[in-house]
Amino acid sequence: MNALKIVSILLIVAGVLGLAYGRFSYSRETAGAKIGPLELSVNETKRVDVPLWASIGAIVVGGGLLVFGRGKP
Repeated sequence: MNALKIVSILLIVAGVLGLAYGRFSYSRETAGAKIGPLELSVNETKRVDVPLWASIGAIVVGGGLLVFGRGKP
């Protein structure tokens, strides 16, 4: 399996996952304040929405690479 086929399969999988889930979230811990031995931290949860056009575009580009990216054998 060459690199082009692997990239195209990864694009298709990423596009399908983007369509299935639509968003993902992650959390980040930041130091709020440190006063002597007392330390306050803030845990922020961020949500990222995956656009529908990006998911469909990844599937189309991955499929195009898989079908038309073969070149001459």
